[in-house]
Amino acid sequence: MTPAERLCIALRESRGFAHKRGIGDAMAALSNAAAVPPGLLGVPNGDDCAAIADGAGGHLLLAIEGFVEDFVEQEPWFAGYCGVMVNVSDVYAMGGRPIAVVDALWSAGTEAAGPLMQGMAEASRRYGVPVVGGHSNHRSARSQLSVAILGRAQRLLSSFDARPGDVLLAAVDLRGHWQEPYPYWNASTEAPAERLRGDLDVLPALAEAGLADAAKDISMAGAIGTALMLLDCSQAGACIDADAVPRPRSIAADDDAAMLRWLTAFPSYGFVLSVRPAQADAVRERFAARGIACAAIGHVTAAPQVRLRHRDGEALLWDLGERPFILAPREAGHG
Repeated sequence: MTPAERLCIALRESRGFAHKRGIGDAMAALSNAAAVPPGLLGVPNGDDCAAIADGAGGHLLLAIEGFVEDFVEQEPWFAGYCGVMVNVSDVYAMGGRPIAVVDALWSAGTEAAGPLMQGMAEASRRYGVPVVGGHSNHRSARSQLSVAILGRAQRLLSSFDARPGDVLLAAVDLRGHWQEPYPYWNASTEAPAERLRGDLDVLPALAEAGLADAAKDISMAGAIGTALMLLDCSQAGACIDADAVPRPRSIAADDDAAMLRWLTAFPSYGFVLSVRPAQADAVRERFAARGIACAAIGHVTAAPQVRLRHRDGEALLWDLGERPFILAPREAGHG
């Protein structure tokens, strides 16, 4: 078995891939919900946020994130911080800027809720996004957290606009460290707050300049899984070079365990974009100006197969034509 084949198997069996596979089931279960009225982009639709026309040529963005129990129990402060951070990232991934967040918090007493709320407050301050309300229950058997966000975009970036011939770019802030022992690359909690905000503003600036149409923030599925989600929504395929994904210098391409950990990592700042070839250099320059590592990791194809290159070999990661990754059957999605 080649290194590329082993990597494809490991990615398919990863926890992040498994979590994302449940999205299609949820979408199918909600297929009989109330019809989406004019002005809303299919909800749920596989994008990072629901987009609602604001009547002024832009869109309101609405998103929510929940967190697995073991993370909330073991890292309550960081879980609270991430509650704001990942929602902010979702809004920026769609070309928007955040307005405010609300939270829903369950805990076994007020003392247990303290670190969660302190983490949220710190992220709220650093990202400049107020917490304007929510729900709390301090009589739960265990701690759980969900956070929702409202934002606004003048021009959308979408998961549905990758086109054959596009260049796939991955942009990651490597100025961080592992949040041990978890697969989280933390380039946020110790970074200057002003820099954090400026780095994220690259995304709406790209959208408003017409340099990009399609983007997705790198989630728990990692850089490759996030690209797979974007391609599924766009009903396209790709050839992706796993070794081209920006990574810390300490991670060698021939270190199987380190590469797998990195490719399935959730970075505090990470995005996959699909851009027209003529715009690729300009997009990379925007990220480089902010000190963000950005590289071409592949190209989009019309055939819906996603192939992965690794260590001079190539293997099929996923056949989206045979089996969607996150979408319900095609007639239940849109594209």
